[in-house]
Amino acid sequence: MSIFIDTGVLIAYINKKDEHHTYAVHLVEKILNNEYGAPFTSDMVFDETMTFILYKTGDINKAISARDLILGNKEKDILRFMTLIFMDMEILENSWKTFVNYADRKLSLTDCSTIEFMKNRGIQNLASFDAGFDGIVTRIWY
Repeated sequence: MSIFIDTGVLIAYINKKDEHHTYAVHLVEKILNNEYGAPFTSDMVFDETMTFILYKTGDINKAISARDLILGNKEKDILRFMTLIFMDMEILENSWKTFVNYADRKLSLTDCSTIEFMKNRGIQNLASFDAGFDGIVTRIWY
């Protein structure tokens, strides 16, 4: 069993003012307790998370905290608890097809890459607050 962590969960976990903060804290605690198996995220989600946090909060320290959550930080004695997976040409091409296929749902290209990463890696669950994924992948959000 495994779980892919989406941008919104990471943002809400870091940003205490986010409407989903309490849910994100609860969900990340469950993930840390290995309730969903191995956690993954992607370089696309990493990029989107950093950009949104800085844009929404204007606080680089919140972006640094998110970076430390995703990548760990030896200097701060923060262990990395998720595996970061990287886009390749096959995932990019399949993500584009998914993007076009689900245009009516208004999923971002990053969202579509998440779907493709999950298919490619056999990841069963998605930690996300985005209902646009419903019916495509199994979404855990509470």
